[in-house]
Amino acid sequence: MATEHTVKAFEQELRRLSNLIAQMGGVAEAQVEASVQAVSRRDTDLAGRVMQSDSQLDEFERQIEQEAIRMLALRQPMGVDLREILAALKVSADLERTGDYAANIAKRSIALAQLPAVRPATAIPRMGRLVQEMLKDVLDAYVDRDVEKAIVAWHRDAELDDLYTSLFREVLTYMMEDPRNITPCTHLLFIAKNLERAGDHATNIAETVHFLVVGQPLTGARPKGDTTSFAVGPDLQDVE
Repeated sequence: MATEHTVKAFEQELRRLSNLIAQMGGVAEAQVEASVQAVSRRDTDLAGRVMQSDSQLDEFERQIEQEAIRMLALRQPMGVDLREILAALKVSADLERTGDYAANIAKRSIALAQLPAVRPATAIPRMGRLVQEMLKDVLDAYVDRDVEKAIVAWHRDAELDDLYTSLFREVLTYMMEDPRNITPCTHLLFIAKNLERAGDHATNIAETVHFLVVGQPLTGARPKGDTTSFAVGPDLQDVE
């Protein structure tokens, strides 16, 4: 009887951990969406709210980490139960970093709003929508333990890289045509790079879902379409 009670309590703890991830994911999705809206609308008030709300994701990560450490210490889980806890730790870290990128985008949008609008900015919402779709799909895959959905989202990272590469080239052209475009276009490049990195974290979550369900890492090279490392221009590889 005691063993049955213990198992039931452990299952409830695992469900709570999963629910915390789902809640955290919803906040991260909203942060990305709002940061992109701040760019497209040149809305500095919205950008400020995004930056202030970043602490919510930090708090979620702390809660999940505390729960996970307590469960590891008290339950000494094995097999799929251990993977559940490790997956929660990994996903929460990726979501927290995604929130950081959203805050960076919001900060750049405030600077961008003070400058004349440049045409390449119209590509940012498209990148943002793709990142949001990837995030939603990998989080749904996590909740539903749906490996196939995770793999589909994993493959979409190449599509995001293609969008980033296209924007990168367009922005460089604008910068070369008129030196007055250099400052706003530099902000755009950092915004786009933050979105591309957020997509990488969605890809991380897809890989974590695969490991959680299957018990093996997702094999094969990551789908990458970003060729900007070979282009001449600002080095954005170590984005904020």
